[in-house]
Amino acid sequence: MKKRPINLNLFVIYFPITAIISILHRLSGVFLFLMIPILLFCLQSSLEATASREWDSILNGHLGKGLIWLTLSALFYHLIAGLRHLIMDIGWGESLWVARISAKTILLLGIVYSILLGGWLWY
Repeated sequence: MKKRPINLNLFVIYFPITAIISILHRLSGVFLFLMIPILLFCLQSSLEATASREWDSILNGHLGKGLIWLTLSALFYHLIAGLRHLIMDIGWGESLWVARISAKTILLLGIVYSILLGGWLWY
């Protein structure tokens, strides 16, 4: 008789920091992919002369700034986590200790950048 896993609840399973960084990298990529049509629509609408003033007020409002903040934060995080993956693909930083340090660094850089970007957008 085979032993089957007892608990497959993803909220109970412990994930190491390296797995969390990898999952967040994939989620940020999916988010950026889904944002492409919305951003292209905003760009197209901003280029039309009649709707330019309306989109100016929308993008300068809280909803527009929140959309820009989320997109730029995801883009920066995806960029630095992707660079980490590329460096590890070369063969550098593959030891467990270095991988944990680089994962914590990437997470910290992503949070600091998001806070600084939010402060720049709203103040």
